[in-house]
Amino acid sequence: MKLQQLRYVWEVAHHDLNVSATAQSLYTSQPGISKQIRLLEDELGVEVFSRSGKHLTRVTPAGEKIIDTAGEILRKVESIKQIAQEFSDEKKGSLTIATTHTQARYALPTIIKDFISQYPDVSLNMHQGTPVQIAEMAADGSVDFAIATDALELFNELVMMPCYSWNRCVLVPKNHALAQVSELTLQDIARFPLVTYVFGFTGASKLDEAFLNEGLSPKVVFTAADADVIKTYVRLNLGVGIIAKMAYDPDLDSDLIPLNADHLFEPSVTKIGFRRGTFLRGFMHDFIEKFAPHLTKDVIQEAICRHNKAELDELFSHFQLPSC
Repeated sequence: MKLQQLRYVWEVAHHDLNVSATAQSLYTSQPGISKQIRLLEDELGVEVFSRSGKHLTRVTPAGEKIIDTAGEILRKVESIKQIAQEFSDEKKGSLTIATTHTQARYALPTIIKDFISQYPDVSLNMHQGTPVQIAEMAADGSVDFAIATDALELFNELVMMPCYSWNRCVLVPKNHALAQVSELTLQDIARFPLVTYVFGFTGASKLDEAFLNEGLSPKVVFTAADADVIKTYVRLNLGVGIIAKMAYDPDLDSDLIPLNADHLFEPSVTKIGFRRGTFLRGFMHDFIEKFAPHLTKDVIQEAICRHNKAELDELFSHFQLPSC
């Protein structure tokens, strides 16, 4: 059994059983991957993948357990490499982050600029996706950090730490009827079509809860994952926008009016998470602390020692989170 074989089965499983795509991503040949997988299956005496002719059709029950274990082994190998590199060159390496559009566009730019200035030899990579996609990438080791508001708590293998709280604003074009209301109510907003985030994206569930608690069923005519897309359709008078307050730019969005909605919706908390067992290099600790200054190295180590969400919540219950 070789590490290369374990990497091949893990990568094939995470490329939708597409051996050709896997070969391209690993800069190797399709026949080479297929041969090594067959050799591994012959050695183990079980099939990792079911086949129809030359095509892989599904992961076998035995294959599921083998792939999970292979993933753990590969992550341990990566941790060993990280440990070695930390001691050989503490300011050189790579950091991969998965986050939402709102975080990438509005919360992270100054943090990343400062980080790159301090660590010019660290390759920083960013992936964007839905909170569930982001959490999955962190859970399977595809990225080092997940930064999102929702879904991270669905993955027990992640250590999740709160960074800051935020709320929403209601966005309307100038001369809109709602701009004349002194203090908005949910009833006021529900009179108009809504343009907002995809369900389960960037705290959208908080909106549903607020309207449901008032017995209201607003008409959502358009949803998107990108706040800038939402603003575009508000400009087209498709509906009233509800976005993260941080996503309103006074300079770029001067044609739109943000209306305070703090009293209407419960605030949401953005969290940063990483997989348990991840070796955090010095620059990784620094990145976290730049993004959330209260998450010092000592606090992070304490969080790692907590075994479940309840224990993590207890640890951070005394923290006064900054708001954005």
